[in-house]
Amino acid sequence: MAMPSPIEPGFYREALVFLGTAGVVIPLMARIRVSPVLGFLVAGLALGPHSLGRLAESAPWLGVIAITSHDTVDQLAELGIVFLLFTIGLELSFDRLWTMRRMVFGLGMLQVTVTTAAIGAIAWSFGNPFNASLVIGACLALSSTPIVLQLLAEQRRLASVAGRTIFAVLLAQDLAVVPILFLVAVFGNTAADTVTGALAGHSVLAGLLVAVLQGAVAVAVIIGFGRIILRPLFRLVALTRNRELFMAAILFVVVGTSLITHFANLSMALGAFLAGLLLSETEFRREVEVDIEPFKGMLLGLFFISVGMRIDPLQVASEPALLGLSIFGMVLLKIAVIGVLARLFGLAWPVAVEASLLLAGGGEFAFLVLGLARSGGLMPAEIEQFMLLVASGTMLLTPLLARLGGQAGLRARRAAALAAGHDDPGPIESGRTIVVGFGRVGRLVGELLQGEDRPFIAIDRNADAVASARKAGFSAVYGDATRPDFLRRCGLADAPAVVVTMDDPTAAEHVVAAVRAERSEVPVVARARDAAHAVRLFRLGATDVVPEAMEASLDLASAALQTLGGSRDEVHAAIRAKRELLKAPLRAGRPAQ
Repeated sequence: MAMPSPIEPGFYREALVFLGTAGVVIPLMARIRVSPVLGFLVAGLALGPHSLGRLAESAPWLGVIAITSHDTVDQLAELGIVFLLFTIGLELSFDRLWTMRRMVFGLGMLQVTVTTAAIGAIAWSFGNPFNASLVIGACLALSSTPIVLQLLAEQRRLASVAGRTIFAVLLAQDLAVVPILFLVAVFGNTAADTVTGALAGHSVLAGLLVAVLQGAVAVAVIIGFGRIILRPLFRLVALTRNRELFMAAILFVVVGTSLITHFANLSMALGAFLAGLLLSETEFRREVEVDIEPFKGMLLGLFFISVGMRIDPLQVASEPALLGLSIFGMVLLKIAVIGVLARLFGLAWPVAVEASLLLAGGGEFAFLVLGLARSGGLMPAEIEQFMLLVASGTMLLTPLLARLGGQAGLRARRAAALAAGHDDPGPIESGRTIVVGFGRVGRLVGELLQGEDRPFIAIDRNADAVASARKAGFSAVYGDATRPDFLRRCGLADAPAVVVTMDDPTAAEHVVAAVRAERSEVPVVARARDAAHAVRLFRLGATDVVPEAMEASLDLASAALQTLGGSRDEVHAAIRAKRELLKAPLRAGRPAQ
């Protein structure tokens, strides 16, 4: 007898719709040079229960391509946020985070406080109760971490001053979620119960203290055990050279740390962020980034679709003027608050403008907070739905605001540069040479580069070799250099040269091919085992090849000639001429006879 499927057929249908949507949205948005975020948001609006789902009642065939289940999409979408924050943690470190403390606890917390008060006052002036107004202000003060960070990543602006400022504010907003959720619960209890003001105040203080202690313990556990366990764990896994096991270790760490913070009533994304911070200080950082990228991209697409699904076009049509004014007013208010605060914290106008525009939209936590407020009796369903539309509408505008922010920031920087009497030079930092393979040969190359003040990054698949190199003070990472996406993560885009020193002929060929697939002009110098291997490397696009046997023979000949009385200059000239004579047929594609 056939076993019944534990998953409803509708799950597979909606998964198929999502995959098909991703297959259309991503290349289409790339073709018209628009962020895929906007494409997913619009797709969610079109395919969601309030659009095609509603039309399917009269035209059942439309139900085949409609997405109607919020629960499944929301659960997978939350994982997308978790993976995004994990990768952001990988890009930072505890030292860098400590340098951002003024922005996180100063600018970020002030932004949440001032924006909450301003929006709350406006909501109160429209006749809403004080408690409900405060909750509305608090949830609309937050921005969307996944949308904003994804847009910054697409623009390669995360490492800029504006990017770091925006991230600091978003991190402060994530930290503010816990007290906001606690206040919603307290306000709900206050609305339901009749208790004295002193008792209520005592309850609030005690509950807040417990929440803070729970969060502190969870963070301490993750950081303490993470520093002790993570590096040895990944080194042990890396020594097996089993990619599936390495991927399993990553998923174990991400999900495990997320669950720890979840059980402490903190955001799951915060746990993943801490795990990323801990791994950012290890040699496995780049390989982890590459392995996790496909999961993050697909699950984030689901998150953006879930946001679009929440927008009801009929509700928008019922009160278009009030809704439009509310969205416009909220965006303007947040731009003003963030812009002024950024200037007060000493940030330049270009940074203040860009940050205020990117952070002007609403965030996904509004859906959670407003839902809890309605279920707790703080506000009627009509107010909740209207505020959800305001939050969703501003999130839909975030990609446009990001584009405006980037353009406004660029114009402001150019204007400031011209006012100072010089043009904007743009980034002048050069990249690092990439040394692939850091055994005896690679290490010697690295020492010579370091001696000449040539910055480099070494890559090796041997975890012990990487650990030894890092202990000696070299910049070395664990990873697979045959993967173009990993090479991109290691800075191939602006590397002045690539040196391949691997003793595995096949792997060396794959690395040269991967480099050439990404950059056709970068110089590639490769080590070859013999003449036949050198021919293959030249054919794959290596700029220069050093065959081991040939160079050993030439070194022996040089030493012999000088021992026999030949002058150094004459011997070097003879060796150089012989080397070119031997390499000429290799470049032409035929081994020397």
